[in-house]
Amino acid sequence: MDRHIAFDALHNFRDLGGYTTPDGHRIRPGRLYRADSPGKLTEGTQDWDHFLSLGIRTVIDLRHPWEAEARGRIPFHPSFAYHNLSIEHRAYEQAVQAPGVDPGPYLAERYMEVAEDGVKEIRRALELVAEAAESAEPLVFHCASGKDRTGQLAALILTLLGIPETAIIEDYSLTELATPGILASWKSRNDGREPTWPGFGRAPQTVMRTFLSSMKTRYGSLEDYITRELSLDAAALATTLRTALLEPQPTEWPPLTYRRATPPDARTLVRLRDSAALWQLARGIDQWKPGEKDETHFRTRMEQGEVWLAHAGPHLAGAWELWWDDPAAWGPRPADAGYIHRLMTTPHTAPPGAGRRMLAEAESRITATGRPYARLDCLASNPRLRAYYESAGYRVVGEQLAKDGGSGSPYAVTLLEKRLT
Repeated sequence: MDRHIAFDALHNFRDLGGYTTPDGHRIRPGRLYRADSPGKLTEGTQDWDHFLSLGIRTVIDLRHPWEAEARGRIPFHPSFAYHNLSIEHRAYEQAVQAPGVDPGPYLAERYMEVAEDGVKEIRRALELVAEAAESAEPLVFHCASGKDRTGQLAALILTLLGIPETAIIEDYSLTELATPGILASWKSRNDGREPTWPGFGRAPQTVMRTFLSSMKTRYGSLEDYITRELSLDAAALATTLRTALLEPQPTEWPPLTYRRATPPDARTLVRLRDSAALWQLARGIDQWKPGEKDETHFRTRMEQGEVWLAHAGPHLAGAWELWWDDPAAWGPRPADAGYIHRLMTTPHTAPPGAGRRMLAEAESRITATGRPYARLDCLASNPRLRAYYESAGYRVVGEQLAKDGGSGSPYAVTLLEKRLT
């Protein structure tokens, strides 16, 4: 589920595998990685052994040479080739920007400068990606935090691979899951001071959305930019990358298994919900926001009700909460129902139909308690979600115009109910 690969020293090391194309293919896992600076790795540590175990044969460092010298490059090892390609020619310092600077237009403008200035280095980076792909050798590209320069190169590569724009925006915004670690690292290098810019280390989806729109306005498309500005044959490059890096989506999946969550699962549940929130925001669905539910929330739900995890083989596929009353939405009711909340699947990697199967499992748990109804609510402004539940046998039985979900901002929800047999 979690694209972030766990390292002690790195916060934003991710596998691009699993993103899907509209024609039924996906990026092969374990072939293409994006990261913050592996210069923070130390030989002889578990982190270093973990990195080497990934079999990476090419490392592309997108930082300025002075950054690599001052902060360190990845340690030398004969198993991989190191390339320093500084795609950013006009250096700037994000941490000292004024508090009122909007990350969307500000960073998108910086990215456009990189697209204009760094054509030689970006071209070479794409050539190296193609060479590694044809050789079936894993590659990682990185900058300092794995967000800005890394995000721009990722957008070009994912576009060539045929990944939809919404997933490209989502991939960029996944740095939000690493922001606390990025911020903590900056503070440790700066005597514990806070950056003056609240946007430091953040990756709101508006940045990549604005950047992609600006690229289309200036160049026509990212493929046109690659062809005209980088002097590469975008169509041929796309064919090379797709042939080497894409594979058919699985036709068979392990059956889902379920277990009740325990307090140590709270961190996993927070990351799952935040990942689902970023998936929604990248698609223009204004419902969940990252950071709204912390570990305490999920531990409390475990104490007051039930939280369940679904796995497909060894991999997390989703989760849901099961409450035994819900007065905020439904008012006082007899003990005749279970209330399903936060039904969520892992973006891009859950088996098809996982959400419907988890819903059925939740209903079976309610039935086992002798309660005849399953109830849930969804935002009144989300008709697609309402239709999803209606297709699963739920019927609309009312609305709560001012539900207080604990955030201090009441909102309208549609109430749905299903009679269980």
